[in-house]
Amino acid sequence: MKILHTADWHIGQTFLVYDRTYEHQQFLNWLESAIKIHQIELLIVSGDVFDTPNPSAASIKMLYNFLRNISFANPSLQVIITAGNHDSAARLESPKPLLEFSKIHIIGTIDRKEDGSFNIEKMVIPIYNKENKIQLWCMAIPFLRMGDYPIIENAAKPYSEGVAALYNQVYDFISTKKAAHQGVIALGHLHTLDAEKTDLDTTERDIMGGVECVPVTAFSEHIIYTALGHIHKAQKIGGRENVRYSGSPIPMSFSEIKYKHQVLLLDIEGTVLTKIEPLEVPVSIELKVIPDAAKPLSEVLEALKMLPSKTDEIHLAPYLKVKVLLDSPEPALRFKIEKEIAEKQVRLAKIETVYPEKETNLENEFTSPDKLQDLKPIDIFNRIFTAEFSTEVPAELTLLFNEVVQEVQSNESRK
Repeated sequence: MKILHTADWHIGQTFLVYDRTYEHQQFLNWLESAIKIHQIELLIVSGDVFDTPNPSAASIKMLYNFLRNISFANPSLQVIITAGNHDSAARLESPKPLLEFSKIHIIGTIDRKEDGSFNIEKMVIPIYNKENKIQLWCMAIPFLRMGDYPIIENAAKPYSEGVAALYNQVYDFISTKKAAHQGVIALGHLHTLDAEKTDLDTTERDIMGGVECVPVTAFSEHIIYTALGHIHKAQKIGGRENVRYSGSPIPMSFSEIKYKHQVLLLDIEGTVLTKIEPLEVPVSIELKVIPDAAKPLSEVLEALKMLPSKTDEIHLAPYLKVKVLLDSPEPALRFKIEKEIAEKQVRLAKIETVYPEKETNLENEFTSPDKLQDLKPIDIFNRIFTAEFSTEVPAELTLLFNEVVQEVQSNESRK
């Protein structure tokens, strides 16, 4: 059986200020072709189909047009999609009645039975081979929020232990149903212990609902393959070849610029995983960082002059991040950069400013409430400015700040 594992599409995401509809559509077009070329029998999408819980109508249409196209072109294709932390579990699952008799399975929510126990049957999907016989059973487990996993009494790590307990329960349930010649695969959208993260993954730790990471031992060694989503860098976990993040198919941030974005092609013969092959996704919009390390503004502007001239296809131009080394704040920084690239084939996405590190004496400045009460607004402003820019506040900014303070105090006195 040939399987494609992918995750973290984030349809509807904007790259800072730029719409990414073109990039997402290009990826889905490529994926549609890859399914046909490699004669894929099962497509796995391990969460974060959309970038927001309330995706636009255009984003929803893009997903369902894709599902329609691959279903018509590949009648025997089976599809399993689980919700990620960016998805609305209920919204993603809402078309389930329409898909009930198709080979498309969408699992968003964790349901409970009348007695309060988990509806494990909902998370168990049989996978059929070309002879229309069950070859695999799938543990289709979406992103787990609080209340979606068992509560373990006196647990040192309630989240990770609860998640592991749910995976064990689902595996034990499948073990009572499957025949000896049938295998088990699993899906998960979570943060595993020791996973290598991007800066964007790091900011999502709080979104996950906790700081606990799930150890690789949560996934039984008898599971043929565990298809993970949530971390954007493709990688295997815990030294186990068969527990992997597929990674995001397109870069979500500049920190992912050096990643090879991919999907994973799996070959399973009977109950044996015989091959894992990365299929690299073509880059439709390039990411550029100029320069590689922050340099003074004059050198940066010279480097920007070397960029190619603008063409009629500016919508295909690379996203640009500019890194500038400054000794003090430069009020006209953006204007100077935008002026230099006005006729260049790039789209400015971000300006990163770096200041030389200087010693500051801000430690313990605000530890005492009494001391905080003694500080004037200008004192706080000076300390924050110095900490941020490693330089003293310019006289003109001090003058403007004092004018604002006086105006606020005047308005307060008139109330």
